[in-house]
Amino acid sequence: MLSEERKQQLDEIIIRYPQKQAAMLPALHLIQEQEGFISKNAMQYIADYLEVPIGHVLGVVTFYTMFYDKPIGRHHIQVCTNVSCHLLGGETLVGHIGSRCGIKPGETSPDGKFTLSEVECLGSCGTAPMMQINDDYYENLTGEKVNSILDSLK
Repeated sequence: MLSEERKQQLDEIIIRYPQKQAAMLPALHLIQEQEGFISKNAMQYIADYLEVPIGHVLGVVTFYTMFYDKPIGRHHIQVCTNVSCHLLGGETLVGHIGSRCGIKPGETSPDGKFTLSEVECLGSCGTAPMMQINDDYYENLTGEKVNSILDSLK
């Protein structure tokens, strides 16, 4: 399942730990970087590779919001709806983006371009409301700013 290069990376990571299973998070990151998400087959592969039960891998994948167990859009829009962002319009932004993209939180647009997620604090409370698209932060948002950002995405 992992490319030879990523398998070598994982082997190098594993030797840093006293037990193979301690390399679970890096292993899942490698799979997700390669595949875009972590399928059931990938979970079984990691379970076998790290010699842990599949339930352990599934528990980790479903616990951490940074892991995806289904494909996501090219642009993963994560809108913070925690306290500061909520008070300054985060929920309104979720609705605005959802209407604009034709999706609800947790959904991916039919063209595979956008996935919308509501997330907990992204650590930018002083510049609320904010969102993260893939690895980029966008802060002090308004509906107009969001429209401009979405228009710029290819």
